[in-house]
Amino acid sequence: MKALVWDGKHLAVLERPEPRADAANAVVRVSSAGICNTDLEIVKGYMGFRGVLGHEFVGTVEDGPAPWRGKRVVGEINFACGTCELCTAGLGRHCPTRRVMGILAADGAFAERLAVPVGNLHAVPESVPDDEAVFVEPLAAAFEVLEQVSVRAGMSAVVFGDGKLGLLVAQVLHQTGARVLVLGKHVEKLALLTRRGIETALLADWKGERAELVVEATGSSEGFARAVAATRPRGVLVLKSTVAESAGLNLAPLVIDEITVVGSRCGNFAPAIRALELGTIDVRSLISARRTLAQAVDAFVAATRPGALKVLIDCSPT
Repeated sequence: MKALVWDGKHLAVLERPEPRADAANAVVRVSSAGICNTDLEIVKGYMGFRGVLGHEFVGTVEDGPAPWRGKRVVGEINFACGTCELCTAGLGRHCPTRRVMGILAADGAFAERLAVPVGNLHAVPESVPDDEAVFVEPLAAAFEVLEQVSVRAGMSAVVFGDGKLGLLVAQVLHQTGARVLVLGKHVEKLALLTRRGIETALLADWKGERAELVVEATGSSEGFARAVAATRPRGVLVLKSTVAESAGLNLAPLVIDEITVVGSRCGNFAPAIRALELGTIDVRSLISARRTLAQAVDAFVAATRPGALKVLIDCSPT
């Protein structure tokens, strides 16, 4: 089968061995997969990953346990052992021996087929098309903020970043009744939120007002210090960015202002699937380009262009 492979120096579409199904793993024929900022950071050196990239996907189960065959699915990205102390406590995404799809010791979704543990699969409702279902994984990461932080109506919240994840986090927070302000650098991206009644501003015009809740989703190493400065005393700062570059940290403001810092990564899929089924979150406007699997290297180039949002790769065999 064909797949997009990163060898530590180059991206290339290559022939790879077909994955195999067994009692615990299904083979999914990938329909569509999305390029995430984490994928872009991996090719800069993040996680030292080698192999098939990609972790946001939708597809159809081609082989595996009978109840799943033929089902259209999405899949959680952390492949946990299922037996350790963290797994039995419901924290499989933090399993110390976990593999992570397209990120850590497990091939990813920029391929014609993908092996996924059956326990990671979620059926996609018929009413949710592939173009929306491919957003389940990043949308789940946005909803994870609500699992980690108590967000109430009227609460002041600032989201730094008008990229894909920032736009999703902003919509999720807005639904809670929080007073959300999104700061970014691209007028056209911020306009996607303005049309939904969410307040936005260009970062250059920001007056430095501080908020009870701040979410850092710029995908940049310099964003942390700015986000700390924007957090009120005893406020909460949620970090969503994963970057290859190391950032210098001045921890004194966190102590002086008694700021709670929350690392936030993956989330439960159920709230994301439900939101897409109900149509309460707009994801279609985040699609900026499409490429075939044969054009996957060019897809990465397109994803790095100024103003780019979600670039989708059609992984169907040609």
